[in-house]
Amino acid sequence: MPKIVIMMDGNVIKEVKLSKDRTALGRRPYNDIVIEHLAVSGEHAAFFLQSGEVFVEDLNSTNGTFVNGRAIKRQQLQHGDSLEIGKCKIRFESEADFEKTMVVRTARFAPAAPVAPGPVAPAPAVHEPRGCIKVMTGPAGGREMALTKVVTTVGKPGISIAAITRRQQNFVVHYVEGPDRPLLNGVILGAEPVALKHGDQIELAGTQMQFLQS
Repeated sequence: MPKIVIMMDGNVIKEVKLSKDRTALGRRPYNDIVIEHLAVSGEHAAFFLQSGEVFVEDLNSTNGTFVNGRAIKRQQLQHGDSLEIGKCKIRFESEADFEKTMVVRTARFAPAAPVAPGPVAPAPAVHEPRGCIKVMTGPAGGREMALTKVVTTVGKPGISIAAITRRQQNFVVHYVEGPDRPLLNGVILGAEPVALKHGDQIELAGTQMQFLQS
């Protein structure tokens, strides 16, 4: 079930499962999620659960609602997205990976003559990328972490967090939250995903790591 983790000053203050069709957040006591902070509007934002997907909508708040550093009016959320509402940092988590399936309908034609069945070709093997992160510096130097999940978040809350997403053919990385933006091969990461290559160097929260893919 999708949920949000609400943090203030780097500390988790509450976790809320998004089980309702509409979950309201604001400073007023009648909201589903009440955050008593002057930077949060009385009715600030709402989360909508629709067909397994979660959307967040700003309710014309005074200070706005931000997703991955960008002001939004309404936006679908992905696992690992970082929201800012007033002084609160909110991380969206969804364990489910919803696959979109396209149904192709074909017309049926009767063959002119019976056709003898031929040999059935084996289905092509699907190669899923395998990757890991190897820590190069610090107390955990030499440790390797396999990237087995669809989305893996790395870093330290309140300092720097990045997300590595496994796609069909490769892995991508993007900045999630924190004042200390991560570096990829010495270049500052943005919110847009960047494809990773074997041997890429990632610097995150003062720790250097290397991406390895097989």
